[in-house]
Amino acid sequence: MNLLYREFPQYFVWDTKDKIWGTRKRGTVVGRIANASPVEGERYYLRILLQNIRGPTSFDSLKTIQGKYHDTFRDAAASLGLLDSDNSLEECLEEASQYQMPYSLRRFFSTILMYYSPANPTKLWEKFKPHMSEDFRRQGYLSEHEIEIKKLEGINEFLETLGKSLKEFHLSSVPMNLFDSDKFTKEYNHERKIEVSEADLLSIEKLNDDQRHAFNIITEKIYSSSSGTYFIDGPGGSGKTFLYRALLADVRSRGYIALAVATSGVAAALLPGGRTAHSRFKIPIDIDGKTKCKISKQTTLAKLLLSAKLIIWDEISMARRQIIEALDDILQDLTDCDNPFGGKVVVFGGDYRQIAPVVVGGKKEDTIDASFASSLLSRNVNKLSLRENMRAKDDPMFTEFLMRVGNGTETHVLDDRIEIPNNMILPFVESHKSLCDLIDLVFPCLDLFLTNPLLVINRSILAPKNDCVDEINEILIDKFPGELKHFVSLDKTRDPSLQGQYEDFLNSITISGLPPHILTLKVGCPIMLLRNINPIEGLCNGTRLICRGLGEKVIHAEIATGHFKGKQTFIPKIPLESPDKRQCPIPFTRTQFPVKPCFAMTINKAQGQTLDFVGVYLREPVFSHGQLYVALSRAKTGNSVKVLIQPPTIEDKVVTFTRNGVYKEILYLANQE
Repeated sequence: MNLLYREFPQYFVWDTKDKIWGTRKRGTVVGRIANASPVEGERYYLRILLQNIRGPTSFDSLKTIQGKYHDTFRDAAASLGLLDSDNSLEECLEEASQYQMPYSLRRFFSTILMYYSPANPTKLWEKFKPHMSEDFRRQGYLSEHEIEIKKLEGINEFLETLGKSLKEFHLSSVPMNLFDSDKFTKEYNHERKIEVSEADLLSIEKLNDDQRHAFNIITEKIYSSSSGTYFIDGPGGSGKTFLYRALLADVRSRGYIALAVATSGVAAALLPGGRTAHSRFKIPIDIDGKTKCKISKQTTLAKLLLSAKLIIWDEISMARRQIIEALDDILQDLTDCDNPFGGKVVVFGGDYRQIAPVVVGGKKEDTIDASFASSLLSRNVNKLSLRENMRAKDDPMFTEFLMRVGNGTETHVLDDRIEIPNNMILPFVESHKSLCDLIDLVFPCLDLFLTNPLLVINRSILAPKNDCVDEINEILIDKFPGELKHFVSLDKTRDPSLQGQYEDFLNSITISGLPPHILTLKVGCPIMLLRNINPIEGLCNGTRLICRGLGEKVIHAEIATGHFKGKQTFIPKIPLESPDKRQCPIPFTRTQFPVKPCFAMTINKAQGQTLDFVGVYLREPVFSHGQLYVALSRAKTGNSVKVLIQPPTIEDKVVTFTRNGVYKEILYLANQE
């Protein structure tokens, strides 16, 4: 039997007298494997191997990994990637360098510096710098010294976008005065160099009446050096992003600075030069509104904010009001001006029908209070509405239905439930069969992923909770063509004395926002990034990618959607901190690839994504404001949405009704003039 050691008690029982395993006769069993602490050395490493190797026949077979015999259990465990290895970073770069992609390798080296702070970065640099310079060398006219400088400048530029500098890593072969030039000048020039596409400039002439009205009002304020704060209000399909890009193109084409941010990384990636608001403004994620957020006027960020003619912030409905209020404090302090946002022209955008700010452990009133619509500051924002919906032309009845769902005005029956139109319903038969029917409907031919994955990446199944999403992804990764590859995380308690006691428990849990302990992938499958690795180049939390190669230490991937579609990148395993104690009582670090399969995703993760075909799996109803509206509005027509509703009881045959969560208080506050 091909079992793990911990699975033995299900089938066998240990005879303490004869010291031999015998076949178990009773069916119900609770087994327990003895703990071992890292301080016990080989006993601990033996236990790790037994927890991960199926069907070992002897101690020697445990020490034999891929045909190579190791002298110790520790060496065997390290060769499987189950331990921290002194040369793991070297192996990681070795693997990435084989792809011969020098630009991506420089970015990858920067990522390793950022997340690992290696003990000997100079050794890594000296060994792999030849692989990072092949593109410069092919130009043919650069000296070796100039090539060296260009490599280092590129790495330093990337680190600076993440708030670091190459100086901090003390590469002994790098002159420390190399990066003493004015950081603001570099940042300013970087913003000035953001490409303004011809398509975005031409879009100014294609604005509809509402967009043109908003464009004229905003640009008049910008070029007259007046102050103004605006909110672009409109549902999905009303052309908000189209208007943002036109504004950015107009301002930047005249040589001015325009800063583009969004609450989510996915939305930021749709804007040229877009960054997440946290990344751009350096506002702490856990800000509570009680502490004033200030930055020195001498910093690069302060100078950049002062020089900006326009600030655009998309997906404002998802942001906690304390973060927006912090930006107001910062700008008033920097400009010495009491006007809202220091007299700057600031354009917010979003749709308050969508998902509200997440308040962990909070109640309805906490969510309402966290919304920017509840802020006194929002009363000073001028609303500009986009009423013409581009999608309505394709399916006007679907668009009208979505608006009623989002506004909470769709007729309620059976308590707070609404009826989903029959053409969007997949009839429920039985739990497993119905789910398989939904999967087959959304992904009728998985082989297409291998031949042309970008054609089918925009199909997805959405569910309210992670457990449903994980179940669907497990089914689909098994069905997906190709060879399975398993990646095991290294889970370490922050208190080393607790490692032996809690290691099994940590391995067994999957927490929201973290990849699983055992990550299962195949070449060609779609994945979603779970961390902001490089937002400036589209690698942010929520980015969807295609696996192009799966090494032991590196994932070679291609960005599948958005402004950076087609861009190749490397993803390493990185240390990820566990969330607060409400989700996990034992603080720990999980070192794993920061990705998950994304055939299915949570409704919250889908916000900001546009999909060609959507399956909505409601094993349980939605539980928060705007979730049903977001799920249904990811596609452009009603024929591109199929909803599977599992009835609450076996006897309940009504499968067209589901809960619609709408906090009308938020909508009321948002609509106040």
